[in-house]
Amino acid sequence: MLIRKLFKFENAHIVRKCTSTRCSESIHGHSYKVEVLTKSNFLDNGQMVYDFGLMKGYIKDLIDSFDHSISFWDSDDSEYIEYIKKFSKRWVSLPVSPSAEQLARSIFLIIDKLITQTKMINGEKNVELNSIIIHETETGYAQCFREDAYNHQNMGEIKLENIIFSKQIKSEWKDNLTWEKLLKGESFINPKKC
Repeated sequence: MLIRKLFKFENAHIVRKCTSTRCSESIHGHSYKVEVLTKSNFLDNGQMVYDFGLMKGYIKDLIDSFDHSISFWDSDDSEYIEYIKKFSKRWVSLPVSPSAEQLARSIFLIIDKLITQTKMINGEKNVELNSIIIHETETGYAQCFREDAYNHQNMGEIKLENIIFSKQIKSEWKDNLTWEKLLKGESFINPKKC
């Protein structure tokens, strides 16, 4: 069975080297909608694949990291990057272009690792991330499946340790060590009640 949880965030970026002049040469923003689709062939003790309330914890925190922030490609012009860091407290440095496609891949990898490292305590079994859909506009979205997220050969490799969140973003997480724990492979334990 497949379930879907919707999240929203506002984010600005420049997508260098794309065809559209407006997109590639000017900072602009979007009202993003992110759909997290998880699946399992089992139901937990509450007869759910995965309680939507659980998604309001670490998953929401990590997606919310992109809200009211600027995402940039770490290979962009160094002067531009310094400018962002100087004038914005909320920024995310990515090892890939911040296109809808690469944002979907990045968020897939983050959430997939988080789910994999989470100890389920309410009878959940074989819960896995099916896909991430990023709506950049009302009419356009990118959907990332597992084979896309891990397609290093054709789409470039995204190493999580190369995604950098600003100090301000990290300070706003419920657990400010979330990212370090994720990178180290440490376990996350779902709460008994949320």
